[in-house]
Amino acid sequence: MRDDRSRLLDMLEAIQRIERYSGISQEAFVRDELVQTWMVYHLQAIGEAVTQLSEELRARYPDIPWRAIAATRHALVHAYFQVDLDEVLSTVQQDLPGLKTRIQAVLASDAAGGADSTPLP
Repeated sequence: MRDDRSRLLDMLEAIQRIERYSGISQEAFVRDELVQTWMVYHLQAIGEAVTQLSEELRARYPDIPWRAIAATRHALVHAYFQVDLDEVLSTVQQDLPGLKTRIQAVLASDAAGGADSTPLP
């Protein structure tokens, strides 16, 4: 079974893959089904990784919206044909940069042996 660190690294990798296209304009995004699918797929992967994290890790970092991330994955998977593309691009451009920073901080803290529950930047 994969550990929390592996799951966090999975999330970071998915974010980095999304970043390849995150600077796309709204107009170009709406026209490009491949980029839409790319982003939705990797958002689903992030949400799935969150559901596999231990309760202990999630409890140590309560400032990260774990439930909202998992709920986003659930919505993308189960309401696929009702996905709001504006919301997808907004999430990618507004929420993922902060999530990336937080995940990197969690990885750095855990690598240093810290179980610090102070808010992340």
